[in-house]
Amino acid sequence: MAETETTETEETAEAPKSSGMGAMIAAAVAALAGSFAVSYFSGSPEPQKMASCEAPDKELVKAEAEPVKAGIANKDQVYIELDEILITIGSEPATRYLKLTLAIATHSGEENKIKKAQPILADAFNGYLRSIELSELEDPTFYPYLREQLSRRAELVLGAAVSDGVLITDFLLR
Repeated sequence: MAETETTETEETAEAPKSSGMGAMIAAAVAALAGSFAVSYFSGSPEPQKMASCEAPDKELVKAEAEPVKAGIANKDQVYIELDEILITIGSEPATRYLKLTLAIATHSGEENKIKKAQPILADAFNGYLRSIELSELEDPTFYPYLREQLSRRAELVLGAAVSDGVLITDFLLR
């Protein structure tokens, strides 16, 4: 009789282990099915068919041969060069410095506003430039970000109607 009791206990002990393994397999299958469904339904659309090349239209070729009338610089746009900026970099004694020459792009007739605001512009630029780390200046991908930040400060000082951006005309890091 003792033997029958131990067999029942062994059978009941094995039953949860097998159902636990089945639950794990079912969960794994459900996860695989879910990831397949997500990748299948959110996949890229079918590629579009490309149009075949045809002989160019003579009038279109003639229009393309004409020079472009609109460029980056507008006719009424002028560039006001600011005084040279010299900033020491880092907290160590003047071992590295940054020398910048900037120009502000503006519309014709707005030159006096920029000249009058030059001390405020220099202060805004110096405050930002002093916060830059040497590692950032040595990174070539930082250059567009630097120009963008200087342009933002020029717009804050001058207003968006006056400032059309900042050009870095001289950049020297020593």
